[in-house]
Amino acid sequence: MKDLFTKCYDYKQVEEVKALGVYPYFHALESRQDTEVMMEGKRRIMLGSNNYLGLTTHPEVIEAGIKAYEQYGSGCSGSRFLNGTLRLHLELESELAEFLRKESVVTFSTGFQSNLGIISAIVGRHDYVICDRENHASIYDGCRLAMGKMLRYAHADMADLEEKLKSVPENAGCLIVTDGVFSMGGDIANLPEIVRLAKQYGARVMVDDAHGLGVIGEGGRGTASYFGLEDEVDIYMGTFSKSLASLGGYMASSERVANFVRHNSRPFIFSASITPASCASALAALRVLKQHPELVERLSQISSRARKGLLDKGLKIRMSETPIIPIYTYDTLTTFTRAKQLYDAGVYVNTVIPPATGPTECLLRTSYMASHTDALVDEAVEIIARVLSEPLPER
Repeated sequence: MKDLFTKCYDYKQVEEVKALGVYPYFHALESRQDTEVMMEGKRRIMLGSNNYLGLTTHPEVIEAGIKAYEQYGSGCSGSRFLNGTLRLHLELESELAEFLRKESVVTFSTGFQSNLGIISAIVGRHDYVICDRENHASIYDGCRLAMGKMLRYAHADMADLEEKLKSVPENAGCLIVTDGVFSMGGDIANLPEIVRLAKQYGARVMVDDAHGLGVIGEGGRGTASYFGLEDEVDIYMGTFSKSLASLGGYMASSERVANFVRHNSRPFIFSASITPASCASALAALRVLKQHPELVERLSQISSRARKGLLDKGLKIRMSETPIIPIYTYDTLTTFTRAKQLYDAGVYVNTVIPPATGPTECLLRTSYMASHTDALVDEAVEIIARVLSEPLPER
């Protein structure tokens, strides 16, 4: 019998990258998640966070978490199905449903778990689920956990989506799942055409709005609101770990669909519920967003400033209308090297390599917050332009 761990012993890529001195992962923060951080003893401008509204340091969000810790303790010690439902969970679900203009919300312990729990519950053995090829990994894993058949269409290719819809048997149920704002490229799904095709072929539509909530749409309500299609999208999924500055995830839908998921989703039934502090922090962040919709406009302004600055410096970026602005670096080693150079120069960015991109389409993913100042963004752009204009070191 072959040793199961052979693959582990043969896995040498990490050692090879570390030997080159450009390993980009697991840098340790020594301060709060903010526009500027202390990371491994040095100030870095943070351009690698999904803290889009900058609420991780908001006094009301922090205070809510502390009070919940004091009132409810550190954890729920059970699933929502049994002893793990707090009044806080119900408040968060009710207020989020009202904000998103849906009948009901179901919360999950993480965003990743949300996609696992929703898709695996909704897509049955003889159903089909159709995915954009650039959807988040959690969507793919949700499809694998489901009993139905998964089909993929080329990114944003509506003709290919229609071909996949044509292949679904008449007697099969079908769910189209797409990111609203794509997490790596920052582009927005062609939701009007997706909805049109879904109606034409009798499919349902689910939007992963992890990077849309708080970012686009009326008051930050997300992708469906951005297109005026709130009544046409059957399921929204989202997270609390980005704009809502906490941890957890949710599904928003009709009450009948939500009730079905509550009673049939194994990741929901068999997982401990969101901790009190995380739940309270997410609720407080939602209330801040509702009270201050200008945060969404500020986020758009600061993102536009960064985009214009990078373009004015002659950098090749992937165009978008969101705070996710990727810079092309093409191959993996160049991407690792440039990320390390930027890190050393005081700017933290994320590396995006296969399988998140094609082999020759690697990126440095920069992302921005409503709490970034103009001066800080200008400083970061100057550093990026200077570093990326330097010749690569010889290997």
